[in-house]
Amino acid sequence: MKTLLSFFLLFILFACSPQSNSILNNYSSSDLEGIFKSEKINGCFTIYDLKNDAGLSFNEKRLDSAFLPASTFKIINSMIALETGVIQDEKEIIKWDSIDRGYNEWNRDQNLESGLKYSAVWFYQELARRIGQERMKHWVETSDYGNKNINGGIDVFWLSGDIRISPNQQIDFLQKLYFNQLPFSQKNQEIVKKIMIVEQTPDYTIRAKTGWVARVNKQIGWYVGYLEKGENVYFFAINIDIKNSDDAPKRQIIVSKILDHLQLTK
Repeated sequence: MKTLLSFFLLFILFACSPQSNSILNNYSSSDLEGIFKSEKINGCFTIYDLKNDAGLSFNEKRLDSAFLPASTFKIINSMIALETGVIQDEKEIIKWDSIDRGYNEWNRDQNLESGLKYSAVWFYQELARRIGQERMKHWVETSDYGNKNINGGIDVFWLSGDIRISPNQQIDFLQKLYFNQLPFSQKNQEIVKKIMIVEQTPDYTIRAKTGWVARVNKQIGWYVGYLEKGENVYFFAINIDIKNSDDAPKRQIIVSKILDHLQLTK
């Protein structure tokens, strides 16, 4: 009876105790708002601590608003290309068509590694054409990506067509990728996670992708990804208004400042 009572008291104590020890609990939305204001940027941001099931957000209403994914779509486009066999791995080259597109990094042969790193639009448009409408539709729907609507042209629908995705949906998609829970082979998901690495130190790794919705009147910027540190993972997404080209780099600048402020990159 004494043992049972002790167990019961321990259970009550555990149940009533705070279960999250997340570092995010030390901060508030106003901390994030201050960083946005310092850069004179309108937008939203969210970060999710997987291990402690805790989150921190700024401008939560916008987090459920859906936007064109722009080049963040390259994440899933890469997996679809690999899964359908239109490209064999991250090393296979597609020859440059010799059309000058104004960026030295684009004006050359590309593979998945370089295409994602330099966000080479022509390369991913070529992959999309090789995949084709029917197979693209199948994999976007099977992956439950955004609103799953690829109307608007097989090689431009993520730039100016009908597909839309919200920041919160980006986080959900990234979590599935992290756990290899998307409807692609584990090998292909691992390839894409490898080529998404943008920063790697002895303390942490960041895998992420930018996006710039530039072919519409109201331009939007994205930076989505996740930071791995120790035994934990932090998923993040930023979505901002871009009024001129000077605003574009602020996607990464704001995220970098936030991660630093949250003590995640120190």
